[in-house]
Parts: sequence; structure tokens; C-alpha cells
Amino acid sequence: MVTIVAVSPDYREDWNRLYAGYAAFYKVEQTETMRDRVWGWLMDGAHEVNGFIALDDAGKPIGLTHFRPFARPLSATIGGFLDDLFVDPDARGSGAANALIAAVADTGRARGWSVIRWITAEDNARARKVYDRLATKTAWVTYDIKL
Repeated sequence: MVTIVAVSPDYREDWNRLYAGYAAFYKVEQTETMRDRVWGWLMDGAHEVNGFIALDDAGKPIGLTHFRPFARPLSATIGGFLDDLFVDPDARGSGAANALIAAVADTGRARGWSVIRWITAEDNARARKVYDRLATKTAWVTYDIKL
């Protein structure tokens, strides 16, 4: 059984461990200062970034997600962007990813959002199997301009 809770100060140490694991998975160099900044956003009720923690049946944090609203001018709606989703490798297959995504979708419905959107690496095959069950893969191609 997986329980989803809002990120709170009680979970700082576990969130740090999970978020560092997420960065390592994507081979992103991340510092403690960077994690402190994101944690600050999560703890600031006025900031757009929100987060959830997945707990196993013993109450141990095993996953996280971060999400935020975004404007969709063409449809004149607000959507939700799921920025980060990570489940501890030892807890994969537990249903934590499904539960985290469902919690974001429930939040979006409650806030009147028109869509929940996210991206993942093309070679993230295991996660994509979950995503293919829960959402529709779009035809859009993503581009970045590094600044």
C-alpha cells in the first residue's frame, strides 16, 4: 500500500536522498545548494512548485514528484506540468509511480487544470511503460535553447 503526502519539513532528509537519486539517474550534476533552492520553493506557499512524497506501508518515503501550473494560451486554460518523478529503485513496481501521478492528476482536477503534461527521456523504457498505461503519448517534439 502506497500513501501520498504533501512534501513537508518532516521529509526533508528523505526528499534530499530521493532527489539526489533522481539527479543521478539522469546524470545531472546537482549540488546541495541546488537542492536547498528547490526545497525552498517547495516550502514557500507562494511559489508555483508543489510536491508529493510516496510512503510505503511502513511510512518510509520511497518516491517523489514535483509539479506546477502553466498557462496554455492557445486553449485559454491552465495545465499542470509534472516536472520530476522518481521512485527509489528498491521500491519500483510498488505502485508508487502510479499513485504519485494520480495525486498530481487529482490536484489538477481540483484546480480546474485542462491537462497534466510531462516529459521523459526516450530511453527511460521502464517508466514509459507506466506512462503509456496512464497517459497519451503526444506527437510533440521538445526543443531547448540553453541560456
